[in-house]
Amino acid sequence: MAQAFHLPPQALRGVCVVDFSHVIAGPFATFHLAQMGAEVVKIEKPGGGDVMRRTASGAQAFTAINAGKQMRAIDIASPEGRAEVLELARVADVMVDNYRPGVLRRHGLAYEDIQAINPGIVYCAISGYGYSDPARTPFGAYDHVIQALTGMTMLSGQEGDAPVKTGFPVIDAATGIIGALAIMAALREREHTGAGCFLDVSMWASALQLMYPFACETLTHDQEIARVGNKGFSGSPAADTFACRDGWLAIGANTHAHVERLLGELDIDPALAGPLLEPAAEGGATFARARDPKGFRELLASRMAGRSAHELEARLNAAGVPAARVRSLREFTREAVDTGLLEPVVLGQGAAQARTPGLGWRVRPGSAC
Repeated sequence: MAQAFHLPPQALRGVCVVDFSHVIAGPFATFHLAQMGAEVVKIEKPGGGDVMRRTASGAQAFTAINAGKQMRAIDIASPEGRAEVLELARVADVMVDNYRPGVLRRHGLAYEDIQAINPGIVYCAISGYGYSDPARTPFGAYDHVIQALTGMTMLSGQEGDAPVKTGFPVIDAATGIIGALAIMAALREREHTGAGCFLDVSMWASALQLMYPFACETLTHDQEIARVGNKGFSGSPAADTFACRDGWLAIGANTHAHVERLLGELDIDPALAGPLLEPAAEGGATFARARDPKGFRELLASRMAGRSAHELEARLNAAGVPAARVRSLREFTREAVDTGLLEPVVLGQGAAQARTPGLGWRVRPGSAC
C-alpha cells in the first residue's frame, strides 16, 4: 500500500468568497478555495440553479466540484436580492464572476459596484474571451469552442485529419485552476498592500498556458506546429504508440540510450536498426533522430505486433525505458485504487456524494505543514 497522506492544510481559513459561478470553470476555481478552507457562498438563480444540477452526465461532477460550499438561491434582479448580495460582498474577501461579461453589471454587481463598498475585494472575472477584446468580450463560450479558437484542435491527430477535440473539458479545468492560483496570489499581495484588485481570467489565455511550449515557439518563430498524432513531444522515432496483440503501448524512448535499450528488449539487431538512425551527437544525451523515420517505426511496429502490451510495459520499464499500456480512465482508476496509489476522497453530503481524486497534491505526514 502507498503511504497515507493527510488532506491539504486549511491555508485559506477565514477567507470568505462570494461565488457567482456555474458549470465547470468558475466552480472549479472556488472548489479549490473551499477545499483549502475558504468559506464559499455559491449564489444560484431560484427555480433551477446551476445547469449542472439538471444534467444527468454532470450530476456527480456538480456534487464533487461544489462540495463544501454554502448554496443560496438569490434573485439578483430584485432589489431585495441585490441588497442581500451587497451585504455578503461588503464583508467578503473574494468575489468570483463566471457569467458572460456585462451580466452582473446590469444588476449593479460589477467590480466597480463591489469595490465602492469593499475596497479590499479580490474580484475574479472568469470568461471565455476576457475583458480586453471589445469585439469578443460579450460572447459566451464553451470548452470545445475555445479549443477550436486557439488552435488546440489542430494539434491533435495527424496532418490532413479533421480537427480533433481533447476528450474532456481540459480548458474549463485549467481555467479553474489558473483562477484559483490568481486569487491566492492576489490575496497574498493584499497582505502587503491592503488593496484588492480585478482579475481577468479567460479561457483562451488558459488554453495558451496549456500549450505553453508550442505557443512560445509559434510566437517566437511565427510558424505552424506540425500535427504528429500519438508521437511524443521529443520527436524521437521511438517515442510513439504501438499496436500489440492485446492492446496499445505508448513508449517514451527519447534518448539514444533509451533506443539502445528498446532495441535490446525487442531483440532487434543494432546492425539492422543502425542505418535507419542518425548517430548520437557528441557531448551528452540528446533526443534520438532517424534518417528514415517511417522505416524505423515499421521495424519497431513489426516486432511489437505479436507481443503483449502488458508484458512489454513491465519489461521496458524494468530496463529503464518509459512505457505505459494504453488504458481507459475506468481501468486506470480501478487499478490505482486497488494498488493503493489512489485513495479516493469522498465529497458531498447524504445521498449526494461523489468519490473524487482529491486536489492532485497531498501533504506527507510529519512534514512541516
